[in-house]
Amino acid sequence: MIIIDTRSPLEYQASHVPGAINIAPEQFMVGLPPELAHTPKDEHIVLYCRSGARSNTCSHILSTHGFTNITNGINEGHVTKMLTT
Repeated sequence: MIIIDTRSPLEYQASHVPGAINIAPEQFMVGLPPELAHTPKDEHIVLYCRSGARSNTCSHILSTHGFTNITNGINEGHVTKMLTT
């Protein structure tokens, strides 16, 4: 599973889910982020931001690149809870 924090680098530095990588929406807007270039298309990817809006947009972009196992985790709290249950 790959966890992606789609908030700004400053938001990410303030707090993030352990193990999450930070890829801001701007990076998704210009193409597939290099961090995901060799990721299998069926890898489970969980995205989150502050309210779920940015992660939702990034989820749709990933699906246009052929990714099929994407979860919008909404925010840090939801993803943390999801990982512990």
